[in-house]
Amino acid sequence: EEAIFLRKKITLLRAFSLLIGSMVGSGIFISPKGVLKNSGSVGFSLVVWFSCGLLSMFGALSYAELGTRITKSGGHYIYILETLGPLPSFLFLWAEFFAIRPANSAVVSLAFGRYMLEPFFAPCAAPVPAVKLVSLLGYYTVLTLNSWSVTWSARLQTALSVVKLLALALIIVPGMMLLAQGHTENFQDAFDRQSLVLDKLPLAFYAGMFAYSGWFQTSFVREELVKPERNIPLAVIVSVITVIVGYMLTNISYYTVLGTEDVLASPAVAVSFVQRAFKSLISVVPVLVALSCFGTMNGGIFTFSRTLFVASREGQWPPLFSMIHIRRHTPLPAVMLMFPLVTAMVCIGDIYHLLNFFSFSRWLFIGLATLGLIVHRHRHPELHSPFKVPLFVPVSFTIICLFTVAMSFYSDPVNISIGCTIVLSGFPVYYLIIHRQIFLPFFSTLSDYLTHKLQLLLEVVQQEIKTY
Repeated sequence: EEAIFLRKKITLLRAFSLLIGSMVGSGIFISPKGVLKNSGSVGFSLVVWFSCGLLSMFGALSYAELGTRITKSGGHYIYILETLGPLPSFLFLWAEFFAIRPANSAVVSLAFGRYMLEPFFAPCAAPVPAVKLVSLLGYYTVLTLNSWSVTWSARLQTALSVVKLLALALIIVPGMMLLAQGHTENFQDAFDRQSLVLDKLPLAFYAGMFAYSGWFQTSFVREELVKPERNIPLAVIVSVITVIVGYMLTNISYYTVLGTEDVLASPAVAVSFVQRAFKSLISVVPVLVALSCFGTMNGGIFTFSRTLFVASREGQWPPLFSMIHIRRHTPLPAVMLMFPLVTAMVCIGDIYHLLNFFSFSRWLFIGLATLGLIVHRHRHPELHSPFKVPLFVPVSFTIICLFTVAMSFYSDPVNISIGCTIVLSGFPVYYLIIHRQIFLPFFSTLSDYLTHKLQLLLEVVQQEIKTY
């Protein structure tokens, strides 16, 4: 009896929780190993962590301005579409669906499974099949919740954001206490230049930026935000500053307790930290870390489903995925679409190979989105934006992103080439299906038939009210 559309249910607190919940996830608990391995020393790794935080702030501020200029949801996709055109936006969508998002979700899911099982198998490592099974169960639970209710997904994200900050506090406090007592031996010769390998630095930045990734999540749900012109910049600035401070203190705590060899040898750095510094919490911290990963999974599904929803509405994805459940008011088909690919990547993937695999495509298109902001400013100087950043912010961010992407070909040519191939494979698909609209009559009829049957089965309809 009521109109079918996505409601504005994301308040400032929920926007802040979405950002914190998406940034503080598996990254800070698994990325220290990747950053240290590719930066070569404790000192350089801390420089990388701070630089990644500063770079994330530049990107977040650029996206905040884009969010006030472009009033549609969809994040990277809609920003590239509105500023650079349909071809690069479709290539992003293609790479996001087949590489970036399933690999990212698989990384977070595997971290969730590993930390959830750690207390039950310590001091031994948890069996790989058990880790993958628990990872999938966690992912499917979040998938079901997002299909059921927007409100409950947002409430869960708020609650888990508190858990994430508590998990960081339980690492920071004992580390700072030991540092205050004079335990600085692991910081001796912190900037060892002999161990620095410049061509590996892009991989160190990928690992660090993965830990910070999530600062762009409010842009995906722009149409569901309350007072977006005010709440997007405010939520972005507060959350990114909070995470930068938390991450720097957490890494200092790691290195106060664990030496370089300990960090590199640990499959779960947070667990190794607790085993050494705070044995009374040996069974608590891994569970808190697992819940942090659970929140990141929730935020990822919540936001990416909106990308598919908007892309379908813009005519670059099948029409079924722009439909909303008639009672739940959730984009049910878009929420459910990802689980086959994520399931496959969890079953066959390794965390660190997956990390490099999807990072190339992700940062390429984020750099293009901020390039789009520069282009949009030039094309529309008359457009008033309630939030505007200095031009050097998007320029600096774009240059660093694209330079890092280019350098990564030397660092990990195999995985980066795979990611590049997936992006380029979208060209013929775009040309045949989107640009030229070459459809076989049989295929078109079959598509319409399946869409109708699935629409009836899932009880979904097109959005009835324009929300942008």
